[in-house]
Amino acid sequence: MPQTHLRTIEQRLLWLSHWMIHHANHIRPKVDGIKIGGHQASSASMVSIMTALYFHSLRPEDRVAVKPHASPIFHAIQYLMGNQTREKMENFRGFHGVQSYPSRTKDIDDVDFSTGSVGLGVAITSFASLVQDYISAKAWGQDLLPGRMVALVGDAELDEGNIYEALQEGWKNDLRNTWWIIDYNRQSLDGVVREGLFRRIERIFDAFGWDVVKVKYGALQRAAFTEPGGDKLRDWIDTCPNQLYSALTYMGGAVWRARLMEALGDQGDVSALIASRSDDELAALMENLGGNCVQTMAETFDAIDHDRPVCFLAYTIKGWGTPIAGHKDNHGGLMNKTQMAEWQRRMGVAEGQEWEKFATVADPAGLQAFLDSAPFFARGRRRYRDDVLEVPAIELSPDREISTQMAFGKVLDDLSKGDSELAARIVTMSPDVTGTTNLGPWVNRRKLFARTEQADTFINEKIPSTAKWEFTPYGQHIELGIAEMNLFLLLGAAGLSHSLFGKRLIPIGTVYDPFVHRGLDALNHACYQDARFMIVGTPSGVTLAPEGGAHQSIGTPLTGMAQDGLASFEPAFADELAVLMEWAFDYLQRDGEGDPDERTWLRDETGGSVYLRLTTNPIEQPGKRGDDTFRQGAIDGAYWLRKPGPNCDVVIAYQGAVAPEAIRAAGLIGEGRRDVGVLAVTSADRLNAGWTAAQRARARGHAGAASHIENLLCDLPPHCSLVTVIDGHPATLAWLGAVQGHRTIPLGVEHFGQTGTIGDLYRHHGIDAHSIVAKVQGLTSGPRLTAARA
Repeated sequence: MPQTHLRTIEQRLLWLSHWMIHHANHIRPKVDGIKIGGHQASSASMVSIMTALYFHSLRPEDRVAVKPHASPIFHAIQYLMGNQTREKMENFRGFHGVQSYPSRTKDIDDVDFSTGSVGLGVAITSFASLVQDYISAKAWGQDLLPGRMVALVGDAELDEGNIYEALQEGWKNDLRNTWWIIDYNRQSLDGVVREGLFRRIERIFDAFGWDVVKVKYGALQRAAFTEPGGDKLRDWIDTCPNQLYSALTYMGGAVWRARLMEALGDQGDVSALIASRSDDELAALMENLGGNCVQTMAETFDAIDHDRPVCFLAYTIKGWGTPIAGHKDNHGGLMNKTQMAEWQRRMGVAEGQEWEKFATVADPAGLQAFLDSAPFFARGRRRYRDDVLEVPAIELSPDREISTQMAFGKVLDDLSKGDSELAARIVTMSPDVTGTTNLGPWVNRRKLFARTEQADTFINEKIPSTAKWEFTPYGQHIELGIAEMNLFLLLGAAGLSHSLFGKRLIPIGTVYDPFVHRGLDALNHACYQDARFMIVGTPSGVTLAPEGGAHQSIGTPLTGMAQDGLASFEPAFADELAVLMEWAFDYLQRDGEGDPDERTWLRDETGGSVYLRLTTNPIEQPGKRGDDTFRQGAIDGAYWLRKPGPNCDVVIAYQGAVAPEAIRAAGLIGEGRRDVGVLAVTSADRLNAGWTAAQRARARGHAGAASHIENLLCDLPPHCSLVTVIDGHPATLAWLGAVQGHRTIPLGVEHFGQTGTIGDLYRHHGIDAHSIVAKVQGLTSGPRLTAARA
């Protein structure tokens, strides 16, 4: 009986997913000429696998990353279970409809991992498993019931390099409880996958310690192989090229018969095997690959009785069960209206019953009872929560000279000495730059994580070293290899721990700031899922001046501004950093709703992740500051370091490590000009976001809406000029002149720099104090936009 129900569900999911796509493309009123799409063929190849998985094998503690192009199957599953609405299904790929690809933040059904950028949804499952092990090893995580982290993988996704980087990291961390199920339909967007790929896939996974389970033949085929001549049929299937198998599938039973008889006829037993089946039966037999047989997939999953990582290589037909099965162009293809009408007749769905969950079902009550008993759905939605951790006060004694990177290390070191719950939940991680990003003191006290103890040989051999590399299950640092994609995938997985596992982590990752862009796709993926983490990019700008352009970051401030879900800061001073880290530890844990705060027009109640761009260049500190204006200004994005007077005609606005140059320039300029102002910008990102939000509010009738930066600049005289300075791309601050219409001279770094001292490169790029002064002096002779000002 369970197999009968699974087969019924499989056919229901096949129909509902394809009808949803057809409805969006051919029935829903068109508002423009753009194809809506939906990947019918890619969904069809996964339907048997997903039926067996969701309705037979999964348990509530398991988590699944669904292949992006199988999202219609996923939504149809949730629709059957009452977790998705018909209204949203009818609006597939429309505004507020079910998403093109599963989304934790945009879909209402129970999405575990957002997917869409291929490969990332696959790899994050291995890091989620690592996070699960990390939590289980801690005293506060002992009650966590381990689940399997499952990825449904398109075979073409295996071209993505980040998958192989993740395999290596998994091997180093003794990966377990991870399943990757490869939809091996041997077709990609542009054609058919190369012959023999599976042999290389097997060898790769085997090398990294995975079990490889090949699921090639369905129940019909295995039964046929036991008949006289069945061995010859199996041999023919094994040697048939991928392209030919796909083409024969598309052409159907009569062509299958002709080709098989041509290759295998006049051999008695195998000829009889072929002749004993009608054209439709023969087509069903030849298309009954393992991944298209729900019985076979259920039995295969049941056979796994260990926690080693498993790669299932499930052979499938792309477009299985539909008129476009096997065609090499079917990836983005759709059944036309004529094909759909004929297929609807063949599927037995009456006109007007297209959206009915149990259309064609002979025993609706029995099927409903079976659905109600499916273990995976037994506990309802699996979005968990955890308590908000109290954030201890964070203060730093104002050293005479210190870099923000060193200050960051001091903050973590101070936390490591305490017993706060926040410190216990911090997990740090770094791609082989732990020592050079000032995580060393934290790691020495809190140790590195591994599921089994590993002693530091240098300590045992009494060799002096500043780094104590002791691995223990209680460790709170995860050391990664040099792969920034892995860093951001791990940050994403750890940043979802409160929702996935009900145990909150405070993930902090450090990386060389230029290499943020090497992991940018994974960073975006983590933010798209609303993962919560802190990423520290250091050293910023041209701080590593002697190393040249490869270690100099230019565009990362703009990335911080552009990335949704990520609040970006670049503090210049240690006390700013202390304020921001204390705020950030709370911000990471917020999960609110509601209108933006009218003080800043920022949606701070929703929370998010935080990016700190720090420097290795020690600079003189301004002395102890603790007033509320300074603290709140640092958080909101800017404050007046030197407030302008009523006759101010020049303001220098800086962000980050160039603070001493801006301050020195203001002193030099002040010898000949009155009331010079210095604006300390800690976050161009938050200033810009508040400004654009306030503009939207005014456009909607809220006439009094004013952002933080508008309030800061509102009293400047119209003739005042702004000179903006940053050790990064000048566009980061160039927009400030548009706030109140002031003339602006943006200074920054536009090209990868030369080697040399920091002073050399500041002069080369024109961001040193004397260059700033020269720009100000040139204002009197340069063109003035008086007409526009008026």
